Amino acid sequence: MPGFPAAAIAMLSVPIHQAKGQLSELIRAAEQGEQVVLTRHGKPVVRLVAEVAGMDEAERERIAAQALADLRAFRAAWSAGEPR
Repeated sequence: MPGFPAAAIAMLSVPIHQAKGQLSELIRAAEQGEQVVLTRHGKPVVRLVAEVAGMDEAERERIAAQALADLRAFRAAWSAGEPR
């Protein structure tokens, strides 16, 4: 992907049946910033994501609301045919 170093988009993909035996290690990897995706029959099913320390529920809700507003504005601009 342009603009992203290869390490930034690396992902650890593990079948669910295999993850059962190494859940602690996978959680540790997610805590260290690794993208961990559990798969079933080769298809992504679950992503392990570390909890963001120091961010309270109100802050998470504010960020989520802003992201949703940004997405709605983007969709409106896209539908209106505005230049990209």
